Amino acid sequence: MINGTLAVFIRELLILKRRFKRQVAGQAVSPLLYLLTFGYAMGGQLRFDGHSYLEFLLPGLVAMSSMTQAFAIATDINVARFYYHIFDEFQAAPISNSSYVLGEVLAGITRALMSILIILGFGLLFEVRLHYGPLFWTTILLNSFLFASLAVALAMVVKSHADQSLLTSFVITPMAFLGGTFFPIDHLPGWTRVVLQLLPLTHASTAIRADSLGNSVNLSSLLLLAVTGIIIFRIALHCVDKARD
Repeated sequence: MINGTLAVFIRELLILKRRFKRQVAGQAVSPLLYLLTFGYAMGGQLRFDGHSYLEFLLPGLVAMSSMTQAFAIATDINVARFYYHIFDEFQAAPISNSSYVLGEVLAGITRALMSILIILGFGLLFEVRLHYGPLFWTTILLNSFLFASLAVALAMVVKSHADQSLLTSFVITPMAFLGGTFFPIDHLPGWTRVVLQLLPLTHASTAIRADSLGNSVNLSSLLLLAVTGIIIFRIALHCVDKARD
């Protein structure tokens, strides 16, 4: 299993190496625009629990990027599957489903961690001083694991590259804006808060922001992310098994 996982993971790393400059540039644009527009346009006027809006926004961007960049591995999987038929080669190779899924999930986590380092670099540039403790990184890893697993599962279900774009538009984009990234969900109506508490990104944003601002982290959020991630990973295994049939 280890050799198979490494084979899949190293293949994705080699692709990432070839695209490294473009990848870094692409991952840097959105956070920079959000920090400039939201952070400076409203940063001097808004404060949350004694913290500036930039201090509130940066952890939200970290949570959002760990989701979007981990999920973005689905695009590479679909390109390789539909256009280059790489998945067919994996079918013929002596690689188990668990090795394939784990290798792709690790690649998604790697992309997510790259984007996080870029955002934290911007944080230093904008003089945002936060606390990045063990729970901060644990939450990032759990959130990245969950959405990378979801990416693999959905990449096996869609029938075309266009279908993948629709899933991103209807699943990832709404979650990115409603999961506590840009504003506290406490300011929303009661029924809305109940719905948003069902979103994994809401728990990730809350936990990452709490630890980075020096507050206590609700461990139930980490447990929810871990359990949900394991369930989705199992679903991804099943989807790969069905795709191989």
